[in-house]
Amino acid sequence: MGRDRKLRLGASIHGVGSSHTAWRHPRIPSDASVSIPFYTGQARKAEEGKLDFVFVADGLYINEKSIPHFLNRFEPITILSALAAVTSKIGLVGTLSTSYSEPFTVARQFASIDHISGGRAGWNVVTSPLEGTALNFGRLEHPSHPERYRIAEEYLEVAKGLWDSWEDDAFIRDKESGVFFDPAKLHRLNHEGEYFSVQGPLNIARSRQGQPVVFQAGSSDSGRTLAAKTADAIFTGPESIEEAKSFYKDVKWRAAEYGRSPDDILIFPGIGPIVGDTEEEAERKYREIAELVTPEKALEYLGRYFEHHDFSQYPLDEPFPELGDFGSNSFRSTTDRIKQRAKEQNLTLRQVALQEATPRTAFIGTPEKVADLLQQWFEEEAADGFIVGASVPGGLDDFVDLVVPILRERGLFRSEYEADTLRGNLGIPVPVNRYTRVREKAEALK
Repeated sequence: MGRDRKLRLGASIHGVGSSHTAWRHPRIPSDASVSIPFYTGQARKAEEGKLDFVFVADGLYINEKSIPHFLNRFEPITILSALAAVTSKIGLVGTLSTSYSEPFTVARQFASIDHISGGRAGWNVVTSPLEGTALNFGRLEHPSHPERYRIAEEYLEVAKGLWDSWEDDAFIRDKESGVFFDPAKLHRLNHEGEYFSVQGPLNIARSRQGQPVVFQAGSSDSGRTLAAKTADAIFTGPESIEEAKSFYKDVKWRAAEYGRSPDDILIFPGIGPIVGDTEEEAERKYREIAELVTPEKALEYLGRYFEHHDFSQYPLDEPFPELGDFGSNSFRSTTDRIKQRAKEQNLTLRQVALQEATPRTAFIGTPEKVADLLQQWFEEEAADGFIVGASVPGGLDDFVDLVVPILRERGLFRSEYEADTLRGNLGIPVPVNRYTRVREKAEALK
């Protein structure tokens, strides 16, 4: 691993929260998921803390049992455009599905965000886990889990090819000669694959960071492989440092197997730290959220991972039901984890549902305790950085104001941004345009 590792931090902006009932807390704005002031306030706070990026998640299917945040929220590309206008250094990462979109459109959208923001765009690649999504896009059926990842791999190949349509110095813009661009530096992709046929070229130039940073969210075997082959970073959700270390080692090994340096891909566990001046205060903050959850809402939350399965049909205080392979075509890594833990610990349905609805994070306690854990995970190679979610009201403010200064004092985190592009701050090199590279190699052989 690289000797000059620096801790990387991102902040998830998640509106009224990731549970069914967090919106009921008196300190959470009930319209936060569609509030420009809320999103801009969170982005500016994250930038004040010199965090690497803000992250906006997304999904394409809802029903009456969906989490309130999912029912009424901004589309990521749109809100990232707005955030680009009110920030100057922090990266802007948004989720977009490869299963229900077209590569040309998406490549153009993220390239546009990259230009609007001056080189700060990142794309979180997902394959859409919920089968109901197909019904919103005129599809008869949802692709299987393995097929979704085959589609995603080809999709990324196309997008990256389109981002190289123009070499960096293709646009001459010489008013006296009337030459706007160099035709020799414009390239058609002419991709013909299993799922996509795309000619190109893309009608927007490369940005200052060459291409948007590619993130990937998915911890299944297929997700790890896709990330190891193609991504600059991967989001994951381990429950323990031991699990995180295993995941970290596995993904880095896979990257090396595909001819990449292990340092070429950054691993970001998602965490929801709860910080208090004392352990008791942190506990109080957790209980305030946990006590808002009813068993009925917890079952609805759990059901989403299993294609909105109706868990109310089972006895609450009997062992977690035997579900077989159910859930394997949705949030596979999550459903596998839930079933395995329930079996190993002999948990009841009530216990599983409440644990999932309001998980008790390891990152709870005083600022020093949270900083200690972050340092341990980082130094023991369980993570290259973290996606920080606000589990409680004011969670991001607490983290930036109380934990980040400790990380700085320990020399783990920056005091100022190193660059004004996302790649620059993450330490990810600008990719050389593929056509430029070929031409330069040919010229060197002359």
